[in-house]
Amino acid sequence: MPLDSLPAWHEFSAAVKAANNRDQGLRMIHAAGLTVDLSTQRNSDAMQAAANSLLQHRDFKQACQQLVQGDPVNWTENRPALHTALRAPQPPAQVADLVLNERARMQAFVEQANTQNRYRNVVHLGIGGSDWGPRMAIHALSGIATRRNIRFAANVDAHAITTALDGLDPRDTLVLVASKSFTTIESLANAQRVIDWMLANSIQQPLEQFVALTANREAAIKFGIDDKHIFEIWDWVGGRYSVWSAIGLPIALGLGWNVFADLLAGAHEMDEHFLSASILENAPIQMALSGVANCSVLGFASMAMCPYDARLTDLVPWLQQLEMESLGKSVLQDGSLLSVPSSPAIWGMPGTDSQHTFFQWLHQDKKGAPVDFVICAEPDHKHAYHHRLLVSNCLGQRSALWRGKSYDEALIESTQPGHTPEQAQWLAKHRVHAGGRPSTLIVLPKLDARRLGALLALYEHKVFTQAIIWGINPFDQWGVEFGKRLANQLEKQLASPEALDHADFDPSTQHWIQQLTRQY
Repeated sequence: MPLDSLPAWHEFSAAVKAANNRDQGLRMIHAAGLTVDLSTQRNSDAMQAAANSLLQHRDFKQACQQLVQGDPVNWTENRPALHTALRAPQPPAQVADLVLNERARMQAFVEQANTQNRYRNVVHLGIGGSDWGPRMAIHALSGIATRRNIRFAANVDAHAITTALDGLDPRDTLVLVASKSFTTIESLANAQRVIDWMLANSIQQPLEQFVALTANREAAIKFGIDDKHIFEIWDWVGGRYSVWSAIGLPIALGLGWNVFADLLAGAHEMDEHFLSASILENAPIQMALSGVANCSVLGFASMAMCPYDARLTDLVPWLQQLEMESLGKSVLQDGSLLSVPSSPAIWGMPGTDSQHTFFQWLHQDKKGAPVDFVICAEPDHKHAYHHRLLVSNCLGQRSALWRGKSYDEALIESTQPGHTPEQAQWLAKHRVHAGGRPSTLIVLPKLDARRLGALLALYEHKVFTQAIIWGINPFDQWGVEFGKRLANQLEKQLASPEALDHADFDPSTQHWIQQLTRQY
């Protein structure tokens, strides 16, 4: 049912617009070791009452149960989305053996490699969900003593794989090919380049040093990878939800099995919070309600992610994929069009770099954007002054976004010796901050694997809740496939210029086919 046909939606929308009190008091939610501060997001009793009614109309509790028990919540592909099972100590019965057996195989592989002291280097070849999850986790937890040098190559640009291999000893390098379908052109092209590199360096049997992380075992075997080196993911695991599966193998190889197990445990802890906490004290649900209010009611077309921790640089693109690939839809289950704005663009970078890049826009653009701030209460270094600077900048910027600065306040600042009253009045206009700009602050006690797992699961459930409210499917990605099909068609044509057929393409594409074909 279209959202704007529900009375509860109109009540929610009206309550959001009315909830413009700058002094709302503290609104903190504690979940799986994290503290989520929603004090500067719009909120009121009327808004919460309407949200409860809206979630009831969307059969939200039933949708949550369908998610975790393995019903086909991915309705365009008639598949479950059982990523929660991947981190459960005891997964649902229908997948328990699959998940636990593969988890045990992964652990045995890691422990055997450790016992034999094999593979000083690991090169992980994946893209999208097969890359961002493990890449982000490795970089975020890099303060933990690493056992192996982990490199990533995702882009089909040859510079990516060349850089990943630079300086490595091919005799002591393990290659992980991460592709659910095992047809991903980027991963397979990069894998072939690694084979060539190994052969050129006198490795007689390169594929003995390859591992496949895939749902297509047959294709991996056909490629030449030994069956014992194939770790399975399943069609009910979406790529952007797959870090909890065999796709997380580089985390276990690089940081240790216990770190990977802690990542799973933290995510499972957030799963339990999501399924058991009341709506008012449920962190993912309340973040989702703020997200829907900001986008669909208040008209914010984007959201900035600013983790105030340099180790969380890759959290931004990870979240971009999770939110924009999951929510970048406009068609409801019955085929009708979504009737309200949805799916904000996600962008950002770590603070304090972000302050010197786009915070001017956040503060004084006519609209700006909501911001999610993430910070650790405790650093993993001994430089107290640096952490004090980091915390003060995070809190100061967030406070300024909400508090704002009136003309009268700006006028006092602008009245300086040597300035005429007219000059002060003119300058004051440039110093006004609108304020009232919403943000969420997420505080981790420290950045360890358990809390990182909880943070990622927090956003997964936030996205799921938003999808239920909007009535869209967060588990498919049909929009990506069309361009990939055209790219495959073009590659074949570029490989055989004499057989070029331009008829299916627009004039600009035809022009560049002709121009760029000359380069090959």
